This record gives sequence, C-alpha cells and structure tokens, in this order.
Amino acid sequence: YAGGLLCLVIALMVFIKPAFQWFNLDLASAQHIRASFLLAAGWYLIFMLPLFFFTQDTPKTGKTLLQATRAGLRQLRESLRNVRQYYYIVRFLIARMIFIDGLATLFAFGGIYAAGTFNMDESGVLLYGIALNLTAGLGAFGFAWLDDKFGAKSILVVSLIGLIISASAILLVTSLTLFWVFGLILGIFVGPVQAASRSYLARVAPENLQNQMFGLFAFSGKATSFLGPLLVGSITLWSGSQRIGMASILVFFVLGLLLTLSIPTEKAVRATE
Repeated sequence: YAGGLLCLVIALMVFIKPAFQWFNLDLASAQHIRASFLLAAGWYLIFMLPLFFFTQDTPKTGKTLLQATRAGLRQLRESLRNVRQYYYIVRFLIARMIFIDGLATLFAFGGIYAAGTFNMDESGVLLYGIALNLTAGLGAFGFAWLDDKFGAKSILVVSLIGLIISASAILLVTSLTLFWVFGLILGIFVGPVQAASRSYLARVAPENLQNQMFGLFAFSGKATSFLGPLLVGSITLWSGSQRIGMASILVFFVLGLLLTLSIPTEKAVRATE
C-alpha cells in the first residue's frame, strides 16, 4: 500500500494536476492520463529489478514450453485432488473467489462510478484513490493485531460486514462529502479482508501442501475475475443506472460472507488434527 500510494502521488503531481504539468502534455487528447500508464509500467520495471538481480533462482529444468505446460497442468490436477480432502479449504477458496471478485470489480469500476455519478474529474478520482490506499493500508496494519488475537475468520467476517455496509451507503448517498466519508470507511476494510484471507489459509493448510494450496488460492482469485465486471456492465446497460449496476457488487460480498460464516475457525481446524 505504501508503494502504491507513492506511485499515485507521483502520477497526480507529475501528470494529472494541470498546475504541475512537468512535460507540457496535451490535456485535450488525454496525454496526461495515458502517461500515467507509462509511469505504472516503469514502476513495475524498476522495482522488479532487485528480484531479478539479487534473488537466487532455481536451476533450469531443461523442459520445453510444452513440457512445462503439461507439468503445470498435472500439478494443478494434483492440487485439486488434494484439496478435496479438506472441505473447509474448498469452502474457503470458493468464498474468497466470490468476495475477491466483488472487490476487484469495485476497484475496476470505482473511478468510473465516481466520475459518472458524482462528476469527479481526473484529479478528484486520483485523490480518492490515494485516500482509499491510505485507509486500506491503515486498516491492514491495525487489524493485524486483531487477527492475531481473535483469528483470521473473525477478521474476514467483520471486514465483509464493513464492506457491505459502507458500499451500500456509497450507493445510496447523493452528497459528494458523504461519498468521500463512506469511501474512506470502506477502504479500512479492504486491506484486512485481503490480509486475513492469506493468514487463514496459512494457518489451516497442511504444512506439506501449503505451496499447492496457495497456488489454488492465487488461481481462485483469477479464474472468475471477469464475472464481476460482466455483471456490473450488463446490469448498468440494462437499467441505465450506474447505482443499480454497482449494487450487484453487494451480491458478491453477501454470498462471500455467508460462505465464510460456514468455515471453521483456525483453532477448530487445529483441534481436529
């Protein structure tokens, strides 16, 4: 969150704010907006270099691309077979897949909603993103102690309830001030729901299967990521209302919450081992 926050601030001060235009970009053709994508690309490049240069890699296997692809698919099948023995992990991964889809859709359409419903310009949307990153980082930092004290499942439940309430308020308010207030509150629960998901799996996954379980964890967050944007876009087009379209995100949060309530706590899992 700190890195993302810094990148957003640089984008705002260097490219977006007209008063700070460093490169005399053409605002009419949105060159300042497009330049921010180059900033993001450069950011990735610069901060991946230490990993490439200073982190020891595994030796080459000598496999061709086709062989590596087949091996990867075999490992995925093995992971799916192994996870079926642990019903609570399957249920958790499905729950996370659903609420993370909602969260990803919120990130993808949040700026569009702010611009379309509250007439926020590029600077306003970016400032809003900076503020959300700040409260999300603070939320993840603050809830870490509560995670250690009460367990990751409790944090997931509280965070999802917080997301449902604050997202509902954002969809109902018509005041820009209240949009900011509830948006910042929503950000507080974004960080914990992501962090607690990882800590829950780390505590309940069998030690010899942790790598595979986290592979499925990453896969579950990507396999259905198109559903949220597709649903929001379709409902918005059908209803002619951004508010109604964005309300479909609540379905993902509610379903994710209901499934999360049905999974055992980490203590309960450890007690059965």
